[in-house]
Amino acid sequence: MVKEAKKLNEQIDELKKNDPFADPDHAIDNAAVDTDVREQVGHETIEAEIKDLRRKLTDVNIALEKMRKGKYGYCERCGLLIPLTRLKILPEARYDVECERILRK
Repeated sequence: MVKEAKKLNEQIDELKKNDPFADPDHAIDNAAVDTDVREQVGHETIEAEIKDLRRKLTDVNIALEKMRKGKYGYCERCGLLIPLTRLKILPEARYDVECERILRK
């Protein structure tokens, strides 16, 4: 999972570099309206992707901390063991399937 955290950080950094708003000349650029719209959409898409990656990175870091404390694999809601099949698919899972379903309602 340490590799996963590193990979997520690298993806976030790469997205930030590709953000059209990251260009310091963007603010003084007199681009056409259609270019501005494309840049705005590109920026918003990148921001959404970064938000999702940060959420996953948070979950990965929480899982790593649980591993250090010997509490990895237990549901944060009910305290029961998360099935191994779920952890193989989603190693950073914080809840078993039933609790995840309840929390997402």
